Amino acid sequence: MTDDIDIIPIAGRFRGFLPVVVDVETGGFDCRKDALLELAAVVLRIDEKGELSRHRTFNWHIEPFPNANMDPKSLEVNGIKPFSPLRMAVPEPKAMEEFFKVIRKEVKLNRCNRAILVGHNAPFDLNFVHAASDRIKATRNPFHPFSTLDTVSLGAVMYGQTVLARLAQAAGMGWDADCAHSAVYDAEKTADLFCHFVNTWQTLDAAFKAVEN
Repeated sequence: MTDDIDIIPIAGRFRGFLPVVVDVETGGFDCRKDALLELAAVVLRIDEKGELSRHRTFNWHIEPFPNANMDPKSLEVNGIKPFSPLRMAVPEPKAMEEFFKVIRKEVKLNRCNRAILVGHNAPFDLNFVHAASDRIKATRNPFHPFSTLDTVSLGAVMYGQTVLARLAQAAGMGWDADCAHSAVYDAEKTADLFCHFVNTWQTLDAAFKAVEN
């Protein structure tokens, strides 16, 4: 399959919403004042059986916006050196415009109406995405303004776990602590978990219907 032909549209599975898994790394917890430093997005595909899987990951290292706050404690956790040339960071407007363009294309390919953010503690990521969108005065932000699909809630229901590392381990996926707090690693783990939850429900739902019949 290619990106543009022969894909099975996701539109019918989530009522016209396209789930996009997003993780951000930031300079703190305040989406208006703290820097957005890294953003990763995982796009998904659905197969003939209705099962989801990871398709492709996109990632941007982002320059702090002017006068952005960066809490040393947050930087210690994520290990980001905001002004290191090795990051090859791009200005926030460039990153966000490219990000939104990728997602709008996916929305169209999957015959959806708009994107819905999937994340672990998803409102945190969504707030940073919308705050950045406001800063660059984006006119075509494809994400729902407030709805999300959160693997914290799904993980609590299925495994009684809410921490991403523990949840991945409970699902038998393993966890590399040295890679954690990278936007790409966390986004891909979150995507694998989301696909696991959806596909498990698909299997159980089919089994229940078979018993009823």
